[in-house]
Amino acid sequence: MPEKILVVDDEPETVSLLGLTLSRAGYTVMKATSGGAGLDLATREHPDLIILDIMMPDISGLDVLKALRKIYAVPPVIFFTAKSRVEDMVEGMEAGAYKYLVKPTSREKLLETVRSALTDLYPNRS
Repeated sequence: MPEKILVVDDEPETVSLLGLTLSRAGYTVMKATSGGAGLDLATREHPDLIILDIMMPDISGLDVLKALRKIYAVPPVIFFTAKSRVEDMVEGMEAGAYKYLVKPTSREKLLETVRSALTDLYPNRS
């Protein structure tokens, strides 16, 4: 069964592009265009991995991750954001992110990071 990946970003174009890239790579993709919608979808669907923007107008990605951690054992989270300062990266990693990618990034780098996260954290999956 393909892994389920939740993509959360307030930019519909980014969500669409990531969704297309991931689905072409064989993953099942769920999409949300706000932090609140992402939080709701994550708690209902329990994805295998979450790709999460930080800067969203309703609930920041950091707050989404913090809220999820209070509810259940969160899958790996890859922050995918335009915030590129070292302080931002440290804050994201301290919040519990698996990886922190700065936009824009290559399709290959994104897919390698996703594969790495799923392999590292779910080594017995085929």
